Amino acid sequence: METGLSKLGDTAPRQTKAISDLLQLIKDIPMDGRQGYDVLGFVYEYLISKFAANAGKKAGEFYTPHEVSVLMSEIIAHHLRDRETIQIYDSTSGSGSLLLNIGQSIAKHMGSPDNIKYYAQELKEPTYNLTRMNLVMRGILPTNIVTRNADTLEDDWPFFDDQDPVNTYNPLYLDAVVSNPPYSQKWDPQHKENDARFSRFGLAPKSKADYAFLLHDLYHLKPNGIMAIVLPHGVLFRGGEEGAIRRNLIENDHLETIIGLPPNIFFGTGIPTIILVLRQRRTASDVLIVDASKGFAKEGKNNKLRASDIKKIADTVTGRLTLPRYSRLVPKTEIQANDYNLNIPRYVDSSEPAESWDLYASMFGGIPVSELEALADFWKAFPGLRAALFTDNGTPYVELSVQNLSPAIGEHPEVAQFRKECADAVLQFADWVQGELLGKMLTLEIPRQEAVMSEALFARLAPLPLVDKYKAYQVLDDHWQPIAVDLEILQTEGFAAARVVDPNMVEKTVKGEKAEVQDGWKGRVLPFDLVQTVHHLPELDALRQKETRLSEITASIEETLEGFSEEEKETAAELLSEEGDTFIAAAVAKEAKTLEAEAKKVGKFDPESYEVRIIQVAAWLAEEKTLKAAIKKEAAALHLKTKATIEGLSDAQVHELLEAKWISPLLRSLHDLPTQLTDELTRKLEALAEKYRLTFAATAHEIAQTEKALAGMIKELDANEFDLKGLAELKNLLAGN
Repeated sequence: METGLSKLGDTAPRQTKAISDLLQLIKDIPMDGRQGYDVLGFVYEYLISKFAANAGKKAGEFYTPHEVSVLMSEIIAHHLRDRETIQIYDSTSGSGSLLLNIGQSIAKHMGSPDNIKYYAQELKEPTYNLTRMNLVMRGILPTNIVTRNADTLEDDWPFFDDQDPVNTYNPLYLDAVVSNPPYSQKWDPQHKENDARFSRFGLAPKSKADYAFLLHDLYHLKPNGIMAIVLPHGVLFRGGEEGAIRRNLIENDHLETIIGLPPNIFFGTGIPTIILVLRQRRTASDVLIVDASKGFAKEGKNNKLRASDIKKIADTVTGRLTLPRYSRLVPKTEIQANDYNLNIPRYVDSSEPAESWDLYASMFGGIPVSELEALADFWKAFPGLRAALFTDNGTPYVELSVQNLSPAIGEHPEVAQFRKECADAVLQFADWVQGELLGKMLTLEIPRQEAVMSEALFARLAPLPLVDKYKAYQVLDDHWQPIAVDLEILQTEGFAAARVVDPNMVEKTVKGEKAEVQDGWKGRVLPFDLVQTVHHLPELDALRQKETRLSEITASIEETLEGFSEEEKETAAELLSEEGDTFIAAAVAKEAKTLEAEAKKVGKFDPESYEVRIIQVAAWLAEEKTLKAAIKKEAAALHLKTKATIEGLSDAQVHELLEAKWISPLLRSLHDLPTQLTDELTRKLEALAEKYRLTFAATAHEIAQTEKALAGMIKELDANEFDLKGLAELKNLLAGN
């Protein structure tokens, strides 16, 4: 604490105030254990991730992105799911987030999370302190935490205590080892050829310690254990000492899986990275190679694995699946034939097929049947659709037989039946979800619930063609996160929490200083806008109508001002703000009265005149003022009425609102999936039709006609001597073409 005081202020009073403010902030974080999860721990990891995102390369010292941790955790947890006690170890632990995520994933399958023991080793002392703090703050038993501040490669985990070498001898073999070591770091391999960690496989080159970390982790693995390590892509194909180690690992069947990750997924580096999964003892000799480099979402400067990407990778790895352009089980003989080069594109081609152009169709028109075959999955799902859209002339080319593809596809009986079957599957899922979430909301296991729901959803979607279950999973995950938060509150505080309304605190500037003040109320679980939609729709509609009218008036006033000529703006200068972009209501009202009085004397103004427009603006401004006052009054009344409604809800009404908040939006998104599929088919067919719509012959004819017309116009042009010579030469060129 004393070491870091200087960073909190340059004087003792400022340091004291900073610490006091921090303690007051932490005081508001619930830590009484009734939340069912470690709130402070989540806050801590959130802050670390935000710091990592802005810390550049420095971030790699202590933080593995949460999504990568979750992916590794799911793979490790699946392997260890049936064990009663588990020991896990991170040899370059950083903040400890990787260990914690694995522990959480494993705990889903175990009776007690206290049966997991955590081992961690970290070189840098400040980062090592992050590990210890993170583990302690997550409520892990102190007896289950064994941490060590040391150089993993130079000073391996001690086999014994010098004071009692016989009774403390422990080579430290564990059920799971994970790490995200510093990439391609220099190390000193001198005098390590007899080190038990490296003697079987060889020494990594001094310029790159990647395989040294890998062999260290593998050495500490139990015979039935599993390890996962993040490394740069180069370890798959670099030669020399690394090539020899790679050969030995493959020949001894230790390497189980290679996962190619998207680039730019780790903080501070854009290089492609991989996850290697290894086992100490295997019965198989093949290697599963997964190219997951194309599945991600862009988030700021970095790429991020989505929930659906993680789920697909984990399912592929745990199921040892071969999927087109994504993964393949590669026999050892093929790897041997490639001289132990494991570069992913050698085994899995995930690239999109290059676009080709059919020469005949480009010259004469028609759509090549061969290019329609690229949509074979759609034709298999809708056997009669292709014939309904295209005319087959018995040649390798077809003609489009409908004017508009979108309605022709959407209204086809097979497509309509497909949509009905999808809707029925979603309705079956809806019935199950209602019973699961609404019926068991106070007792279900929140950490496991998303997996349970995904299995139920997949089971209902399985008979349907075309539907990508991972897109459905992403929909589920997007909606699950806020549902999980509500469930945490209800299980922690009881069902009555749904009827609780809290002050809505916002930050405002008061007397020149920022302060937190109350701005109305908010439902702890049930949002005001949802309750208003269900229980106060007439008042809400009336308020929305006034708000719509207010928007119309604002737009009309802006349009009128933009329509003023420069002369009219000068005339209206005293009616406008200093910037000249808004009217001054009082000045316009006064001017309008003068103009109306003048109209009574001299007669009506022209409807398009400046005077009429000023009078109209004055009327709008007056209506705007009245509307704003009415909206403010009615909104405040509706707000208080909604507060009273939430506090007086019956149990049945709470269930109705929770269904509207949790289940209805999820079902609407799932119902959109078949529409997205048919829209995709429509876009692809429209692109194909457009591609060959204009033939080369037609284009050449059009060019010739244009050139002929241009040559004719040149004859009629008059110019000076030199321009005429230039036009004559252009005419000769056109005639030559």
